[in-house]
Amino acid sequence: AMLRLRLLTWDVKDTLLRLRQPVGQSYAAEARAHGLHVQPEALGRSFREAYEDQRRRFPNYGHGQGLSSRQWWVDVIKQTFVLSGVPDDAALTALAEKLYRDFCFPHNWEVLPGAGETLSRCRQLGLRMGVVSNFDSRLENILSQCNLRHHFEFVLTSEAAGVAKPDRRIFEQALRLGGARPEQAAHVGDDYSRDYRAARAVGMHSFLLRAAGQGEGPEVPPEHVLPTLSHLPARIEK
Repeated sequence: AMLRLRLLTWDVKDTLLRLRQPVGQSYAAEARAHGLHVQPEALGRSFREAYEDQRRRFPNYGHGQGLSSRQWWVDVIKQTFVLSGVPDDAALTALAEKLYRDFCFPHNWEVLPGAGETLSRCRQLGLRMGVVSNFDSRLENILSQCNLRHHFEFVLTSEAAGVAKPDRRIFEQALRLGGARPEQAAHVGDDYSRDYRAARAVGMHSFLLRAAGQGEGPEVPPEHVLPTLSHLPARIEK
């Protein structure tokens, strides 16, 4: 292979796995089961607001600020409902804890087209593989239940790393775990700044998953863009 790669690191959300339905729909369905009627669209808007606010106040799941990622998420979920007009009480806490647990399970996630085949092919090419994801400690379990965990030697979450992409230190930890120098490694992800640019800043190769017609982002050399995951093996084998 022209790139002489030893290690491939992977983003997960919207690269290998995606939510089966918008957050607002999942939250609304669970709320209905608890006798609460809230519009999915309202919950979707409230979720984005609550999530962004929490991320500003407590970056990386409150790591180093005394919060567990579980409490971080339960607070986001509760605030999502409060912003949508649901009063904060014991029933809401129970609903939030149920939703936190639910997103550990595979029924909320689907594997992106071509992901399994592409991961198998990359392993056949003799590459070591790992995950580098801005995710909490549930990720290991989610990957196992979606039958992807066995492809990876390590799963490095931002919660475990103590820093989140685009911080270079999470990529440096991944390189140590994978036993590779930056120029022997490539990262695959769907986010220009957190995945593509951040990995290149450490000296790694990088591929950006960017579906055709998916909004024009910053210029990226075409050979670094993956219209689908299935395009990756050929880019590596060149």
